[in-house]
Amino acid sequence: MDMMADVSEVDSLSSLTRGQEKMDPSANRFPFCVVWTPIVPLSWFLPFIGHVGICTSAGVIRDFAGPYVVVQSGSNTASCRLAPRRYWKLDLAKVHSSSADVWDAAVFDASKEYEHRMHHLCWDNCHSHVAMALNLMHYDNSTSWNMAKLCLLTFIHSRHVSWVTLLKTWLPFVLLYVVVITVTLVLNVR
Repeated sequence: MDMMADVSEVDSLSSLTRGQEKMDPSANRFPFCVVWTPIVPLSWFLPFIGHVGICTSAGVIRDFAGPYVVVQSGSNTASCRLAPRRYWKLDLAKVHSSSADVWDAAVFDASKEYEHRMHHLCWDNCHSHVAMALNLMHYDNSTSWNMAKLCLLTFIHSRHVSWVTLLKTWLPFVLLYVVVITVTLVLNVR
């Protein structure tokens, strides 16, 4: 299976996106980033679990949203449901040949592949889509990206988009566990 995008497809992607590489959270633009948002209510219990997408060099989010569906932010035909709360800015120098074209081709190719795949919550999901893109671009000289590695490193290295997103991410988790601890203490005192 040939996984690299046709040169003309990459050129058309690149010509549309050059000069737009600045991060703009208000427009959901995160160039060269992995973005994360919670899966409510699952993330309230396990805050390291969430939904991820990968962004092009222009910051357009590509999101494996469901069975046979990869959407992108800013698309006229589809709406990306991913409103990032956290982002992990990756280093273009760690991409094979340090090229934005290689980055975009890998994101494009992984998205094309996942347009033909069933989405499963526990395997072959949004994390797998992002991991495939990172493997195709040989990010950090590696082709061993997987769901677990991506989940862990995104949790460790990502930054919150704003103070508001930090509160929206952690407040439900903290409140839930304060209630659980309070109820446990009250029941044990009786």
